[in-house]
Amino acid sequence: MSMHKLCSGLVLCGSMLAFTGCLTAPFAPPMGAVTAVEAPLSIDHNRSAMASKKGESSAMCILGLVSVGDASTQAAAQEGGLKTVHFLDYKYFNVLGIYQKTTVMAYGE
Repeated sequence: MSMHKLCSGLVLCGSMLAFTGCLTAPFAPPMGAVTAVEAPLSIDHNRSAMASKKGESSAMCILGLVSVGDASTQAAAQEGGLKTVHFLDYKYFNVLGIYQKTTVMAYGE
């Protein structure tokens, strides 16, 4: 294998890794230069149930290179002291792809 092919392969793999993580999500918020969206996350939600508690969890991404945080449902439920999660919402904030933050809100009992 030539050195050129090896370098090209490494660059391709590195690019693929760089565009995963904070650039992908189980939802597709509308994108713009500055985006601030809040919407339901769960599609099989039970919004009619009484949700007396709320928990939040967040993760942020800087420059598409560094991602930190835990925006999982489990972390949101734990933060709110929820034993049963009835429905989920999310907030997504983006500034030119330089700074992105996703927050998951869990509601339940």
